[in-house]
This record gives sequence, structure tokens and C-alpha cells, in this order.
Amino acid sequence: MNRSNQVWDVEEQDRRFPILWEEARAIWDRFENAEGFGAYVSADYPEVLRSLRSLQGRVDTFLEWGSGLGVVTIMAARLGFTAYGLETSSQLVEHSRRLAESYAPSAIFALGSFVPEAYAWDPTLDEDGSRTDFDAPDGYEELDMDLNDFDLVYVYPWPHEHQIFTDILRKHGRHGGLMLSYDVREGMKLKRLKRMKER
Repeated sequence: MNRSNQVWDVEEQDRRFPILWEEARAIWDRFENAEGFGAYVSADYPEVLRSLRSLQGRVDTFLEWGSGLGVVTIMAARLGFTAYGLETSSQLVEHSRRLAESYAPSAIFALGSFVPEAYAWDPTLDEDGSRTDFDAPDGYEELDMDLNDFDLVYVYPWPHEHQIFTDILRKHGRHGGLMLSYDVREGMKLKRLKRMKER
């Protein structure tokens, strides 16, 4: 399969991304009660797009944690990032791959957790409970990559997952890598992370 695709200029993005967003909404409307859709929540796509545009030319490799229907990963691919998504729901992975065939064939999706198997969970970071699945096998082997191979990781944490996500990236992500996070209350935040020294 040819996974190459051209970078869309702003005019093409403004014309075609809203069509992608509408197609994703239609999938959600049809399957919201189906198996694998229970934890899916879409971000504010125009807001995420603005943040991704600001990072064009500054980073190359992009990874979306919990990629859902793959919309953000597809947008990243069409902006010129080498874009990957990880998702634990096989149903969502299937839908994201179908959308990618139409909108960004270079976007790659793998089934598995974004939590590296080597990550040691610190319960002190999770006082109020987390929806992160620490037991599912990670998806990095299917990607043939490690977490520290990515320049930019996009996350959409639940309210009490911010510290956990930061901890994962500081322990296993790239030193100096970027974490772009979306929060429904606070919007987009960009953080540069320092890799923790191994003990």
C-alpha cells in the first residue's frame, strides 16, 4: 500500500478537514452505543488544528494517545507530520484506518495501549481514580517504535490523568519532547518535557 500523501495547504485544509470532522461525527452518531465506543470522546478539532499548525516545521514524528476515530492523527499527517495513533479499541482502530484511506493514507494506527509495558505506575499520582488501562499490552511493538522515538505526543487526559501522562512521558518519552494536551476546561497546552534520569 502506498502510504505517501501530500501536505495540504491551508485552503485545502479549510475545505476538507470539516468534511472529515462531519464524517467522524456521523460515525459516532451511528455507533455511540456499540462495543468499543464507550470511552470515546472527541476533542475540539478546530482548536487542535490551530495548535498543530503552530508546530509545523518544528517537529517531525507525532503520536496520538487514545486515537479514537483517528481524526487528529489524520490531520497531523496532512500537515506534514509523520503521524501515528495508538488505540485499545479494535473497533475504533478499524474506523480510523478506513477514514485514513480516504483522507491521509500515510497515517498509521496500531491496536494497543499507549502505556509502555516497562512503565511502573505510581499510585500517588492517582488519588481520585484513573481511566488509563495499565493492563492492556502496549502498541509500540506493532508500530516498531518506542515512545522516545516521538517528537510530539498529543493527549486528551481525563481530569485526574494529567500527572500520570506527564510521568509516563518523563520516564519513557524523548528528552526535550513535546506534550500537547487538550482539556475541555482549559483548552490546549504545550509542555516540553525533560526525561527523568534512570536510578
